[in-house]
Amino acid sequence: MLTERTPVLRTGRYSLRYDPRTLLVCALIAALTAATAVLALGTGSYQLSPAEVVRTLAGSGPPGADFIVLDLRLPRALVAVLVGFGMGMAGAVFQSLTRNPLGSPDITGFGNGASAGALVAIILFDAGAPQTALGAVCGGFATAAAVYLLAWQRGVHGYRLVLVGIGASAVLGSATSFLYVRADIGKAAQAAAWMIGSLNARDWTDVRVAALGLVLLAPVVLACTRRLALLEMGDDTAAALGVPPERSRLVLLGAGTGLTALAVAAAGPLPFVAMAAPQLARRLTRAPGPNVLPAAWTGALLVSAADLATQRVTGSAILPVGVVTGVAGGAYLAWLLRGERRAGRV
Repeated sequence: MLTERTPVLRTGRYSLRYDPRTLLVCALIAALTAATAVLALGTGSYQLSPAEVVRTLAGSGPPGADFIVLDLRLPRALVAVLVGFGMGMAGAVFQSLTRNPLGSPDITGFGNGASAGALVAIILFDAGAPQTALGAVCGGFATAAAVYLLAWQRGVHGYRLVLVGIGASAVLGSATSFLYVRADIGKAAQAAAWMIGSLNARDWTDVRVAALGLVLLAPVVLACTRRLALLEMGDDTAAALGVPPERSRLVLLGAGTGLTALAVAAAGPLPFVAMAAPQLARRLTRAPGPNVLPAAWTGALLVSAADLATQRVTGSAILPVGVVTGVAGGAYLAWLLRGERRAGRV
């Protein structure tokens, strides 16, 4: 929690208040994510020790390791980190705006809109990675606009956004099923494999798609973090402190939707990452507010760890990582609801 004793970094006319515990948590999670990625790079039919992986990344690895690590495995590991980072950040934005732990993009329909847009590109237009990314972005923003307008009533409140988003998610699920029925067997199988959420056969094109969202939209979210924290206090309080509520909400919803759409385009929908990452980050930092960066790094760690688990537990990379995140996320949701019930809140 930020207090009067919270350290302040001053540079000329500007100052930045920071929480040492939050910085430490971010550094530790980033280190764990890097270690998990190194273990994943060494996992496979051609086993490499962590030291050999690090030497290969530095350009002095064993013979033949360059092709395996840099060309075959590194894109997959980078996509896992980038997608998890983007989903964690988007989840923090949506949960903070809705002031609801269930207000993540995969619950409120924004992620389903991106998935539906990508499926239209895959099934109807036989799209490659760039076109699939464009379809995901268009589907995500179309869903965001529809949900926002339907939830509008002299402003947009969190509970209405969640309820309308859940309804939109159901409609998009039906539309997705219709697309499967109308598609031929080959395209339906391709779309079904993508819809599970997978990191298999990721290449540098997918890395560029995932990185594009972070390069363009992460700075927007970070620049609006203070506004996001004030919006958590309510629109009247935010307006009294000089923050325009609806304009700020629109900017943050747009940035969160873009992050979600490009993450979905790169790896497919990975369930529960955007929901679990912000809540885990808040428990680790013990700090109020959106916890945008801790949530982003927690998301990166969750996806990287799930990817490593798919390879270590099954002995191959065939199992989609979305299966692992779905099982782990469902277990986490059950544990969370059990705790809420014990506390008498549900």
